[in-house]
Amino acid sequence: MAKRQDSDRIRFDLAALRELAGAKTFARGNEYFKDGSVEIQALTAKRVVARVSGSEDYRTVLIGRGADIGGECSCPAFTDWGFCKHMVATALAANAAGEGAEADADQALLRVRKYLEGKSADDLVDMVLALAEEDPELFRRLDMDSSLVSADDKTLLARLRKSIDAATRIGNYVDYRAAPRWHAGVKAALDAVAAIASGPRAKMAFELIEHAIDRIEDAFESIDDSDGHLGALLHHACEIHLAAARAASVDGVELARNLFKREMKSDFETFAGAVREYADMLGERGLAEYRRLATAEWDRSTAKARRSRDSDNDDDFKVFRLQPVVDYFAERDGDVEARIALRARNLSSPWNYLQLAEFCLAQGREEEALRRAEEGLWQFEDDRPDERLLFFTVNLLTKARRKADAEAHVWRAFEKQPSLELFKQLRKMGGEPAVERVLTSLESRLTETKRTSWPHHADLLVQVLMQEKRFDAAWSAVRKFGVSPRAKQALVEATDTQYPREALAFYTVQVESLAGAGIYTDAAKVIGRMARLRDATEHAAFMADLKVRHARKRNFMKLLG
Repeated sequence: MAKRQDSDRIRFDLAALRELAGAKTFARGNEYFKDGSVEIQALTAKRVVARVSGSEDYRTVLIGRGADIGGECSCPAFTDWGFCKHMVATALAANAAGEGAEADADQALLRVRKYLEGKSADDLVDMVLALAEEDPELFRRLDMDSSLVSADDKTLLARLRKSIDAATRIGNYVDYRAAPRWHAGVKAALDAVAAIASGPRAKMAFELIEHAIDRIEDAFESIDDSDGHLGALLHHACEIHLAAARAASVDGVELARNLFKREMKSDFETFAGAVREYADMLGERGLAEYRRLATAEWDRSTAKARRSRDSDNDDDFKVFRLQPVVDYFAERDGDVEARIALRARNLSSPWNYLQLAEFCLAQGREEEALRRAEEGLWQFEDDRPDERLLFFTVNLLTKARRKADAEAHVWRAFEKQPSLELFKQLRKMGGEPAVERVLTSLESRLTETKRTSWPHHADLLVQVLMQEKRFDAAWSAVRKFGVSPRAKQALVEATDTQYPREALAFYTVQVESLAGAGIYTDAAKVIGRMARLRDATEHAAFMADLKVRHARKRNFMKLLG
């Protein structure tokens, strides 16, 4: 009982830490901790901050407690792979600090606060300036904050524009590792604009944020945006743009022209849906101008798109961009027919038919929704079945008491491209006779066709038999037709106590594969399952042989005890 209480008091759960980091990373982190490479700089109830010495010094932050562990590290490994050895070392150091460490840290912060409160304003200013001389980012932030307070409009406009240009500047290329720092710099520049977006300088903010949006969009080709930093920045910039437009009381007609131009010209849909978002600021005059511009461009682009043989031309793209705008005004007019016609313009895929049918249904037109959905199924009957459109149609047919037609659609799709979801639908509609028909169909395909040509059908046959709890038949199908490792694993895990011989054979191969790949934690879990399937003597012999063959894998041996 005492041991359980001790484990409850440690900051981070060791099992969760091993699972999160992986055996290899955990072992390396443990070495760093034991070598004394961790210097804890802050340890509070909310987070742990440490400097970890390796090939370089890295700043590591951990948050959470127990099995809920998060954070970040300044090392390249964290950027590339996530939870790193420095984070493991920091977690172990925090655990070793003991139960009173957080209270000691709180006392230290309180002591520092009292010390600072006793300093004069001049002394505090000197301390902050000394820090800013060593930290360029802190200096830029202080410089910008001071400008917001003291600079005149002309000076502030120049400084903020310069800040945006500097933050968004790209050299040759911003790679994945440098992207977060670039993102942080741009966000700081946007935040400075946001600070004036709702006050008397809102018009200045409106001008600056449009410049920032242009700069961010220009950067797309020159930065690795794997983590979506640019999209997040544009979203933030649009929020500032909206706030500035509202506070600045921009003329509705001018705003309409500006937004429409940006919506049509941008390659990134930054202002997609702007007419709906800015409607209250556009007012009736602005909305009328937006409609005039959209209608003229719609007529011109749709006419050119019809005449063009190139389906990938610029006018088709403009039509795609304009459709939500035209739809918005049709919605304002209450013109449902026009909105349906818009969605019926392009029926080049089952998804287009589904969107049209769903819209009709949302407008209370169930018969038209069903007609459009069935039309979509027939138009693409030679293609791979689209299960979303199929199930939508089946639901409507069932409600219309056309069960036979609904079932025929599902059988047609199953014969063309069988799947587990289609089987479940057939099972629901047809009961046991449907199950027998499905099994006969799948076994016939596998018997008449080379096994390598239909691996999916063998897996599906086993999945269906598992759904029906026919485990003897499932194992028979595995032996007769063969299945993928994933499908076999699912069957083994569902039936290992009923079929221990087959399960042990599969688990033995799996343990060797996992251990060979260094995935020791997963290998140990499989070994745990094996222990339940045979007597202690047999399992001890297996473990002894395993330890002899993998003796050099020290971390694996530690997990095995």
